Amino acid sequence: MPHDTPLISTIVGGLVLAFIFGAFAHRLRMPPLVGYLIAGVLVGPHTPGYVADQNLAPELAEIGVILLMFGVGLHFSLKDLLSVRGIAVPGAIVQIAFATLLGWGLGAFMGWPTGGSLVFGLALSVASTVVLLKALQERRLVETERGRIAVGWLIVEDLAMVLALVLIPAAASIGGEGHAPVEPLSAALSRLFGLDLGIGGMIAMTLVKVALFVALMLVFGRKLIPWTMHRIAHTGSRELFRLGVLAIALGVAFGAAKLFGVSLALGAFFAGMVLAESELSHRAAQESLPLRDAFAVLFFVSVGMLFDPNILIDKPLPILATIFIIVIGKSVAALLIVLAFKKPLSTALTISASLGQIGEFSFILAALGVEVGLLPEEGRDLILAGAIISIILNPLLFFLCDRMRPLLDGAKREDVAADPAPAADAIAAQEEMPPEDDEVHPTALRGHAILVGYGRVGSIVGQNLKSSATPFLVIEDSDKRIGELKAQGIETLAGNAVMRETLDLANLSGARSIAIAIPNAFEACRIAEQARSVNPSILIVARAHSDAEVDELRQYGADTVIMGEREIALGMVDRLAQVHHESVPYEDSHGPDTIAPTDDPPPERE
Repeated sequence: MPHDTPLISTIVGGLVLAFIFGAFAHRLRMPPLVGYLIAGVLVGPHTPGYVADQNLAPELAEIGVILLMFGVGLHFSLKDLLSVRGIAVPGAIVQIAFATLLGWGLGAFMGWPTGGSLVFGLALSVASTVVLLKALQERRLVETERGRIAVGWLIVEDLAMVLALVLIPAAASIGGEGHAPVEPLSAALSRLFGLDLGIGGMIAMTLVKVALFVALMLVFGRKLIPWTMHRIAHTGSRELFRLGVLAIALGVAFGAAKLFGVSLALGAFFAGMVLAESELSHRAAQESLPLRDAFAVLFFVSVGMLFDPNILIDKPLPILATIFIIVIGKSVAALLIVLAFKKPLSTALTISASLGQIGEFSFILAALGVEVGLLPEEGRDLILAGAIISIILNPLLFFLCDRMRPLLDGAKREDVAADPAPAADAIAAQEEMPPEDDEVHPTALRGHAILVGYGRVGSIVGQNLKSSATPFLVIEDSDKRIGELKAQGIETLAGNAVMRETLDLANLSGARSIAIAIPNAFEACRIAEQARSVNPSILIVARAHSDAEVDELRQYGADTVIMGEREIALGMVDRLAQVHHESVPYEDSHGPDTIAPTDDPPPERE
């Protein structure tokens, strides 16, 4: 057995340290990703002790980006993408131009050449895929209008950076400072026919290849990929299904990058998007989730490895200027752009907070700029420092935006109240104002039931509560289900019940019961624990999939835990008893094989 195993040591060292420092960060009420970044700094070359492989770590991190974008594609349909093109395309282009201009100004002030300053500005203009999606997923915003705009904005940024990766080597070669164009098809045409396409030709070639990839995915991929997954699902092998999901995500991403010059993240996104049209998309998302989380952690570790803490002492003022451009300049620009499109304030604040950081594309641009001789190494170090600090500050930016929104809304209402315009004009102006999307308000219910989740289980519980005239409300985070519930006249809170703020809006202290119908036992335990601490007398009913989950939920305060497999088994026993002990079968609305209640009391069940 060879003892020199850089791949294993990099994975083990990165994950173990990330777990330790992530747990510390969580204990200190900080985002776990802060701990992941610190773990990366500790295993990097700029600190004493163990040093992970700097070539392997970024490649492992790229797998996390691929799986993460694949998961987003599973929840982001083509209709959603087209629905936000009116704001995502012009908004992203204007924001990229503004941030690039600020970065160019800082580079010129520091005496860098024009090409290097532009590369620096471009690197500061594009947000991190992983950080943005993590932030949206933690807040259950991916499927909301705000989330769709943010993800669409991100896709436009990725497309712009794909184009930039072609232009940077071309610009360097024209200036005589770098290498020849690296676009494969252009290079092949130059070798075969002696054609010099120039920058315009290479841009056109890149756009043609991207368009060809998108067309192939929408025409053939949307039929082939779902058909393949259905065939695999019919084998009944969960192992093959999980392997098929990973093969499609990684295979399409890698093929898109090699054949069409599209980024790995963008290729994976389209693979997930075409699979989303299949009813197996939810199962595919579940199967890829564990690996997605693990490799996303390695992404943050790899970023931390690149950071040299000495730059904080050597270049404090340039670092502050870089952070100002990333966190303040980009965020304010995005806020004003979204408001200019007459979107709600909540949407503008979410987009601005989401884009107030930089990440993986920034590192790629910085490395390429240094390689072709345009960007000085000092610029790369500033980009890395700005990325890490902005990622750490991003949760704080979301917190500040959440606190600013009520103040800004209050100021807006005061302005309306102070306006001496006629009442009719004021009413008309209010009608023209777009409603605040995804806004939640405290319930007025008391002595009610709270239903967490409205999926296959929750919908049955909800319909029975409605038919029995029991006052209740639903906490749900799926935009589609929220719309359906509101159409039925059912009071609904949009949000994640794990968050204490959401439970407070549901008047947990005044409720008589809470039914936790979500399948995630970890989140269910957190909800049960908070419910019991706020309202000791509340009835807590939850669901589980194993005896261990039953015990854990009871430990955290659940009064009754229903395990689906046990209830299925008891139903089968009841049906068999009818045949073998001459019980009388009957028919109901669900068919002849369902069981009717008898006059005898039902047996006690857990």
